[in-house]
Amino acid sequence: FSHLQKKRRAATARRQHLKSAMLQLAVSEIEKEAAAKEVEKQNYLAEHCPPLSLPGSMQELQDLCKKLHAKIESVDEERYDTEVKLQKTTKELEDLSQKLFDLRGKFKRPPLRRVRMSADAMLRALLGSKHKVCMDLRANLKQVKKEDTEKEKDLRDVGDWRKNIEEKSGMEGRKKMFEAGE
Repeated sequence: FSHLQKKRRAATARRQHLKSAMLQLAVSEIEKEAAAKEVEKQNYLAEHCPPLSLPGSMQELQDLCKKLHAKIESVDEERYDTEVKLQKTTKELEDLSQKLFDLRGKFKRPPLRRVRMSADAMLRALLGSKHKVCMDLRANLKQVKKEDTEKEKDLRDVGDWRKNIEEKSGMEGRKKMFEAGE
């Protein structure tokens, strides 16, 4: 029994040692990546952004400002174009993935949340300020007045349906129906 416990302890200790070694390795890799990114950033800035030398005269300073302004506009246009391309590509990817799901016959269900909402609140959310109808269903029902129509009187006069059927059954009944139809 104690032999089994020793094995478990050794396995647990080994697992913990491996975890700590992996964590130390991951931390060192993250630090190396951060340092490499910083060096890359410094190289890019040195290449694309020469050190700024401020001229002495007012005219030269205005020319420098105009150049910088033109450069800012061109970079902003590039950024906008890249953004539009990214949006287009994202939309295309979504369309293609939807086509893929359609072809496979599987549909991605959107994540839905349960919301408790009254019918009034739902209509107000859908229609906005246009919603003025109250969803009191009983108030919207039509009022029906009971009137004695001829059909109802005929039905009451007919009486028991069995008698009516017996009268129309057989040759005599058919003869009466035929005569009544003329």
